[in-house]
Amino acid sequence: MELFEKKFYESMTSKVALLNRITYYIVNRKGKQMRPMFVFLTAKMVSAGIVNERTYRGACVIELIHTATLVHDDVVDDSNRRRGFFSINALWKNKIAVLVGDYLLSKGLLLSIDNGDFDLLRIISVAVREMSEGELLQIEKARRLDITEEVYYEIIRKKTATLIAACCALGAKSVLEDEVQVENMRKFGELIGMAFQIKDDLFDYTEDAIGKPTGIDIKEQKMTLPLIHVLNNCTFKEKSWLINSIKNHNKDKKRVKEVINFVKDHNGLLYAEQKMAEFQQEALLLLDNYPQSEFKDALILMVNYVIERKK
Repeated sequence: MELFEKKFYESMTSKVALLNRITYYIVNRKGKQMRPMFVFLTAKMVSAGIVNERTYRGACVIELIHTATLVHDDVVDDSNRRRGFFSINALWKNKIAVLVGDYLLSKGLLLSIDNGDFDLLRIISVAVREMSEGELLQIEKARRLDITEEVYYEIIRKKTATLIAACCALGAKSVLEDEVQVENMRKFGELIGMAFQIKDDLFDYTEDAIGKPTGIDIKEQKMTLPLIHVLNNCTFKEKSWLINSIKNHNKDKKRVKEVINFVKDHNGLLYAEQKMAEFQQEALLLLDNYPQSEFKDALILMVNYVIERKK
């Protein structure tokens, strides 16, 4: 990871001083770095411990593109904080943040092109397309607040799972030509990504650091799995009250708390937890065919971390 961080920073450098200041700020406020870890661990698991320059480039490209989407997301969401620090748009305004996101995206694409990693570029480009589609699908469906579970899975598959799927496919592809194994790892990453997003949904209903459920998704009218399950399994009258609460009273703290309690009392959280566990188990099954190794153990630890993390 240390070597990766060095290469990652080098992959962002520019002749524009302002850009370098901003990318330096980004690198020093890194998150969990889960995505590059997935790249390295899958590469090592399928190849008995081998990683090469292509693996490092793949991890850099994924992190560049992931960072670009976060910078753009903060602009879209008008968010001033990211990982406890000021977001790029809060410090340097929206125009600069959008341009920095574009710059990071292009640096990622060029890193692949300049090194002839066209197979890796294809995997990444599909992920970028799907992430955009997922976000827009969510915006389109959120207005109506009556989405089915199937539509919800399609949204999170594209919005969140596709990037983790790309990490695992990239890791395998960087060291192997075996398309069956690459697809196996892609599917593994997709399932983990689904579980990861459901875990995020559940945070909205659990106590946060100040001991209160956050209810942020409800305030933003985001349709999450606990809510969808309850909406699709309650009486017409209850459904009308829920939709009215989310549409017209989402800023009312008391009403939001009532919605949270209603979802809890009607097994919304329990159902989401069961679904999350199903995705987790399905993902772990895909690792059964690989021999025991420290890399496989580490991947299993990562899968369990996704499910058990506290933030």
